[in-house]
Amino acid sequence: MKGTTNYELIELLKALEPKVVESPFWRRVVKDLTKSSRQRRSVNVYKIDKYAREGETVLVPGKVLSLGEMSKKVDVAAFNFSAEAKKKIEQANGKIMTISELLQQNPEGKKVRILG
Repeated sequence: MKGTTNYELIELLKALEPKVVESPFWRRVVKDLTKSSRQRRSVNVYKIDKYAREGETVLVPGKVLSLGEMSKKVDVAAFNFSAEAKKKIEQANGKIMTISELLQQNPEGKKVRILG
């Protein structure tokens, strides 16, 4: 996390710090989030639609972009979303949440798929 000035990211990493010891899932998320912004993952909506199952929760340790269409109801947690991607996920009756909201709802990280 050397050199980051993103306040949201710093707060998220502080919240995730105790979970890193307990869970390999959250350890992987922290590893991906601590990469530089140029190396952080970006995933298009069509990839979420392709790889996620109906009703599944997906975590993107980066940004969700709007290329493609969404046909499945999928809960998506990400560090950031484009406005158009939010619309497409919500139109498919999916749920949008931040990674910190997912951490509160599912502290163990059970039954969550990481994409990106």
